[in-house]
Amino acid sequence: MEKSGKIYVAGHRGMVGSAIVRRLRALGYNNIIFRSSAELDLKDFDKVVRFLQEEKPDYVFLAAAKVGGIVANNTYKGQFLFENLQIQNSVIHGSHLAGVKKLMFLGSSCIYPKLAPQPLKEDYLLTGLLEPTNEPYAIAKIAGIKMCEAYRDQYGSNFISVMPTNLYGPNDNYDLNNSHVLPAMIRKFHEARRDGKPAVELWGTGSPMREFLHADDLADACVYLMETYNDSTLVNIGTGVDITIKELAETIKAETGYEGEIVWNTDKPDGTPRKLMDVSKLHGLGWKHKIDLKEGIAMVYDEYKAQHS
Repeated sequence: MEKSGKIYVAGHRGMVGSAIVRRLRALGYNNIIFRSSAELDLKDFDKVVRFLQEEKPDYVFLAAAKVGGIVANNTYKGQFLFENLQIQNSVIHGSHLAGVKKLMFLGSSCIYPKLAPQPLKEDYLLTGLLEPTNEPYAIAKIAGIKMCEAYRDQYGSNFISVMPTNLYGPNDNYDLNNSHVLPAMIRKFHEARRDGKPAVELWGTGSPMREFLHADDLADACVYLMETYNDSTLVNIGTGVDITIKELAETIKAETGYEGEIVWNTDKPDGTPRKLMDVSKLHGLGWKHKIDLKEGIAMVYDEYKAQHS
């Protein structure tokens, strides 16, 4: 990317988009444009196309999506599929029409089959059945990946796709009804300590294994790949290290200072047994994460306390 190039970050108010904006500015990219959802509904194809043709960005980071945890994915299946397809179609096709030099589409590790071998290699895509609890979201993301590949094949568009692992960081969602596991645990343990509750209930058995990446590391990887990577195949972004949900809970419990019990509600779903990304391709391209999980949890808990004191 050229430092003077105009960059559009779709989803700049979210955890990922805001981290990308911070990283771009830290590296001297200052010609950045964005619009809030109130200013531009990314599901509105005509408005998105008009915006892109008027602004003519050189580079686009497509970090906007409708996201949530198991509850949200199970409750709003149709909405997750429809809205994510609408957003992707508008921004990707609009970028093609506007002559964007390069676009990055951010997917999710849930694109891989539920029972795929571990760690998850990029070429495991479409080799098996998806996890039912987030299948609509995964299908939308797979469509986005294939759309970028198809536009590269048909039009020569330099559209690339990256697949982040589970993320956490500033501007995360702490709503217990639709947040992901790590921020939900931070809120639960924080409030239990504050309110003197004797126990915290968590879903499942605690046995599934998950990998977690700080959003600032993701943003660093995204900008690095936009600067250096131009191939058609997708790239996993993660740490290559995972822990059990039980270990995560114990870590967050210790960080928040909560001294009560953890009760596992085994009537609730665990989700995919394991989702560890194979990041050998990313490492081969010259990038590795910098923030370890314990350090990252401490950072986001400090931010959470500052916002919810």
